Amino acid sequence: MAVDPILGAEEVSEPVIESGEDSDPRQGSPSSQYLSYLPAILQEDTLLGQFLLAFERILSGYTPRPSDDPIPDQPALEEYLDRIHTYFNPGHPTSRTHLSELKALAAITPAEFLPWLSGWVALSLRDDWEEDFKRRFISKIVQLYRQRGTKAGLKQLLELYTDETVEIYEFEHPAHYFQVEMSLRDPENLGRQQQIAKTLLDREKPAHTFYSLQVLLPTMQIRNDYDWPDETSGTGLRVGRNTLLGTTTGSGKPQQQ
Repeated sequence: MAVDPILGAEEVSEPVIESGEDSDPRQGSPSSQYLSYLPAILQEDTLLGQFLLAFERILSGYTPRPSDDPIPDQPALEEYLDRIHTYFNPGHPTSRTHLSELKALAAITPAEFLPWLSGWVALSLRDDWEEDFKRRFISKIVQLYRQRGTKAGLKQLLELYTDETVEIYEFEHPAHYFQVEMSLRDPENLGRQQQIAKTLLDREKPAHTFYSLQVLLPTMQIRNDYDWPDETSGTGLRVGRNTLLGTTTGSGKPQQQ
């Protein structure tokens, strides 16, 4: 305690804390950059700086993310706005750029955004499609719409949706009639692929036309056009005589079925 020579009053000095144990636990803690926008008297409030960190994380974002951040990969609003143009890029990986590289660069829309983006181009995505295929399809669909109602456009659309080989034949008689021929690689998908093809044809074909759908399945046919004078002579193929059907055993000899 000391006496002020001017006022004659006693001046009480502030206690000096020498031990670090009693120091302010907030000192050294991170503070929000938003403090710089506040009056100078408030910029010295460390607690307020920590309080504003939550708003900065949501609005502007900052790096590095704190270790206790429950969703460190969640971008802030301004970070979303900085990359808003990428959400309209479905991504079409080429031989030079792979899908993983585009994702790492955050240059394409996230996978969970693809259904919404496909709705912008009036496209329905199949759940069994791979992500890479969905991105290619969305990127191509606008070009296909330019050929809508044409033979070439219908063929490409059917092949994209079914992933099968499709041929379309047009006829003069009867008028406005065409035939669609689809070759299936897996007979187990016959009913499903037929339904997909019919739904697409009914939706995309010109209104004044009508069609028939033929599905070709992988089969095997053995034809014998030769006369057999007896059971052993003659040329050609005859199952059970000079031809065996079946699998191959370990010895390399065919196993007759």
